[in-house]
Amino acid sequence: MKKLIASIVATTALTSPVMAEDIKEFRIGLLGGENAQDRMNNNECLRAKTEELLGVPAKLFAPADYNGVIQGLLGGTLDMAWLGASGYAKTYLSDPEAVEPILVKVNNDGGYGYYSVGFARKDSGITSLEDMKGKTFGFGDPNSTSGFLIPSIEIPEETGATMTSGDYFGEVKFSGGHEQTIVGVNNGDFDGGVTWADGLGDWEDGYNSGALRRAVDAGLVDMNDLVQIWQSKPIPEGPIVLRKSLPADVKVKFTALMASLPSMDPDCAYGVLSGEAKGVQPIGHDAYEVIIEARKLKSN
Repeated sequence: MKKLIASIVATTALTSPVMAEDIKEFRIGLLGGENAQDRMNNNECLRAKTEELLGVPAKLFAPADYNGVIQGLLGGTLDMAWLGASGYAKTYLSDPEAVEPILVKVNNDGGYGYYSVGFARKDSGITSLEDMKGKTFGFGDPNSTSGFLIPSIEIPEETGATMTSGDYFGEVKFSGGHEQTIVGVNNGDFDGGVTWADGLGDWEDGYNSGALRRAVDAGLVDMNDLVQIWQSKPIPEGPIVLRKSLPADVKVKFTALMASLPSMDPDCAYGVLSGEAKGVQPIGHDAYEVIIEARKLKSN
């Protein structure tokens, strides 16, 4: 913990000499992927702890889509968010000075990778991408790493076809978020879909952490009704970011709070980090250069 705080101090003290009393409030952005009320409930404990620590009102904001959080960070109306790697890439490419990565979630195995996971209803008879040919495939948000960016690169490599509706899949649709995709597949609105998971633990539990685990905890699905049909290569977990222009002591205090959360309040950390996790560790911009390049290629 002391080393972590020292590293944050070293990187922020020169660029942000302003003190905490210069901020009037601290605004936490919650990325889409599940319904707004669940996002607010899962992060209320973080909001309360942040407010107590900084001595200013802390507020939660849950925009309808990923871009709402990204634009809030770019516009300076949000101070912190846990972004996906693709969301961070978009933010950085829009304005390299807007935010800085501080921490990344660490899984129970000590790594910080996760997967984009394709799935379908077990009673559909679909067990592979080949079985999805001509069928409806649901994706989350265009700014989601696992919900679109990585599948849109890796799946065409496997199918030899584009992601355009009618080329290989009958129809490619955006659901709006991970929860919507999971519920959509479960309800039969999509023949298959993709979401994110750490790939650790048991399928029946929705793995240890990720959107499937969130859905199981919320009672939205029974994993015994679903089957996995595809898995991506490992993806770097997205960073917890802070607005670069925040005062240095605010950055240090908040980083220390996030770093200590799993040991200080495991129940709070479970909600904030989307399930079971070992904790968090420092992360820098370099870890996301591959994803940034991938977004550049997709935009060309």
